[in-house]
Amino acid sequence: MEVFWFIPTHGDSRYLGTTQGARPLTHDYMKQIAIAADHLGYAGVLIPTGRSCEDPWVIASSLIAVTRRLKFLVAVRPGLHQPALAARMAATFDRLSEGRLLINLVTGGDQAELEGDGVFLDHARRYEESAEFIHIWREILARSHQGQSLDFAGQHLQVKGAKLLYPPLQKPYPPVYFGGSSQAAQVLAGEQVDAYLTWGEPPDAVAAKIASVRAQAARHGRTLRFGIRLHVIVRETEEQAWQAAESLISHLSDDTVQQAQAALARMDSEGQRRMSALHAGGRKRSRADLEVSPNLWAGVGLVRGGAGTALVGNPQQVAARIEEYAALGIDSFIFSGYPHLEEAYRFAELVFPLLPLATQQLLRAQAANSPLGEIVGNNFVPRAAAS
Repeated sequence: MEVFWFIPTHGDSRYLGTTQGARPLTHDYMKQIAIAADHLGYAGVLIPTGRSCEDPWVIASSLIAVTRRLKFLVAVRPGLHQPALAARMAATFDRLSEGRLLINLVTGGDQAELEGDGVFLDHARRYEESAEFIHIWREILARSHQGQSLDFAGQHLQVKGAKLLYPPLQKPYPPVYFGGSSQAAQVLAGEQVDAYLTWGEPPDAVAAKIASVRAQAARHGRTLRFGIRLHVIVRETEEQAWQAAESLISHLSDDTVQQAQAALARMDSEGQRRMSALHAGGRKRSRADLEVSPNLWAGVGLVRGGAGTALVGNPQQVAARIEEYAALGIDSFIFSGYPHLEEAYRFAELVFPLLPLATQQLLRAQAANSPLGEIVGNNFVPRAAAS
């Protein structure tokens, strides 16, 4: 099991949908989150992409030098990037970071955003282009280790004599992650990617997705890994966790929810449709309605596009839900929480000790070299609390 955190390059706050409790998105703040995630033992961070975000490659590159072990899951966008250029960027980043790059293939589902970026393909043709893009990208990087070039002529993309002179550190190329709920997305995942990502749906729905993608991969004699993207609201007691969830949306107005849902409804993303259905397009607002599965809360999706669900509960409950997803085949968990700096600490301190994480051995070794907690009475090391 590996646990990732999130760099909120589209903004951060204590409350959704309002400026109250909001924070300026400065480079210093993003560095604080990255350093915290690195220090706490998160395996990596996801850096989002889209016009609502700062550019993920610029942000990721700026965080290499302030981190040591942290991996960066960074997006490539067919239609915005050319595959040969994206391969060169990936190889450079992988070498400079000493093998800490992971790739997030993002096809996109917001037609208005895509057209603003110069992409005018419909849903089906975007996935055709994405399949050609990642094929070219993978082949250029894989062949770079032998000094070979690539010719490819597809329906949407073509290259002639594409060659990479500086290969990536990871062989044959940095692992490719990809998410999508449509049939076209699942076919692409089964054919080409290394890890399939889903947003946080109830376990039965996630199990069905995993089974479908596994079947697609089996047709090509392949296997792949699975990951899930969730928010998390964990407190020492269940009551405190649910109070924090209600507080997160306590300043949302009806107008804000309606505007957000109208914008999200215009997308042609099947994954976004499934997220919105969990709260009936914003019509469900009570805890009873928004808890769509035990400890799985759809309140974040009232105004946030993409991942719209959170695990809510005490540490034991949250760990149990994580283990439930793990039993389905999920081994990569990408979490976030508001505000992202404090919640990175809270989640790691409360939940990491309950999970089978290799990083726990590293953290225990670090802790052995210094006392845990403040020295008592200028003389005594704090005692361990009773479990």
